[in-house]
Amino acid sequence: MAKSLTARELRSQSVEDLVDKLKEAKEELFNLRFQAATGQLDNHSRLRTVKREIARIYTVMREHELGIVPLAGESAEKTKEAAE
Repeated sequence: MAKSLTARELRSQSVEDLVDKLKEAKEELFNLRFQAATGQLDNHSRLRTVKREIARIYTVMREHELGIVPLAGESAEKTKEAAE
């Protein structure tokens, strides 16, 4: 993931896309931690950025699960009915 994603960008994506992005971010975090452990990490701030991206993805997924904010392709009425 080259740039940090905003919550607005994440909310405009489908659940499948969010799962893919989450998997990519977790793989990147693993690689960054491995580089940090071996002393090869150049940009230490990237660790913090990737952790925040993972948290942001989880937050958007949970908002959708609770029906707080609809994801792309869903109407607000559909989400409201599901919440009731």
